[in-house]
Amino acid sequence: MMGLIGKRVVVEANGITYRGRLVEVGETEVHLETELGWVTLPTDHVVDIREEVDGDVILE
Repeated sequence: MMGLIGKRVVVEANGITYRGRLVEVGETEVHLETELGWVTLPTDHVVDIREEVDGDVILE
């Protein structure tokens, strides 16, 4: 996961999918910089973090 710091990622947490630049992964929080601003998620709520791939489509 630490190799994704600074890269564009897709994060799934609390049944919501977030997209943005991964800034920090700590013991208790994950920090993302998104188009709408900063997002801080509790680490224990995060189900998946993966690098965003061109054409990565999220179906809601």
